[in-house]
Amino acid sequence: MREIVIDTETTGLNYKTGDRIIEVGCVELMNHIPTGRTLQFYCRPEIGISDGAKKIVGLSDEFLTEQKPFKENHKALLSFLKNDTLIIHNSEFDLGFINNELAIIGLPPLTNPVIDTVSLARKVLNTRIANLDYLCRRFNIDLSDRSFHGALLDSQLLASVYLELMGGKQFSMKLETNDTHENSLIINNKNKEKTKEIQLTEEEVSHHKQMLKKIKNPLWNKFNY
Repeated sequence: MREIVIDTETTGLNYKTGDRIIEVGCVELMNHIPTGRTLQFYCRPEIGISDGAKKIVGLSDEFLTEQKPFKENHKALLSFLKNDTLIIHNSEFDLGFINNELAIIGLPPLTNPVIDTVSLARKVLNTRIANLDYLCRRFNIDLSDRSFHGALLDSQLLASVYLELMGGKQFSMKLETNDTHENSLIINNKNKEKTKEIQLTEEEVSHHKQMLKKIKNPLWNKFNY
């Protein structure tokens, strides 16, 4: 089962009044496990960023004027998303902006299945507060890299939150900048320093195998691996 965690950053809060996408970030999950494949790109919005958005995303108009417009990025995005389920925090906002960008270039809206993690968090945790910062703190997910909002970083954080909401293990995903925009996956092991690796001798392994042969109709033989 393939799922895509996706987030956008925008010039403002309302695409209906002309605001546009300035960044898209995606994280691929396979069977609720991050694969390490990501997609991230900036967009030239052709309008200025609002003062409020600048404080949140930490991007300048000058930086964005050097980026490609959404039209030149959309093929990579649609190819990455395919028809798989999208995991979005407040899906109405992000889908509204993405579908608006698609409409501007004459393309139909996305029809992917969607899981909204705001609704999911409220249902699972029985809480009214469900913003990303709160959920990360609740699950002890590291926020130290989040001095500004970034679409890829927020997608990585949301992937960790989503896995926790689904009852999975917590993963800490750190972005390492490179040409392919792929990231490394680090499993959060707080007890690593307390863990001692035990090495078996060949004699111990041999004794263990001999012991197993003496067990009649062992339970594990009833299962196929």
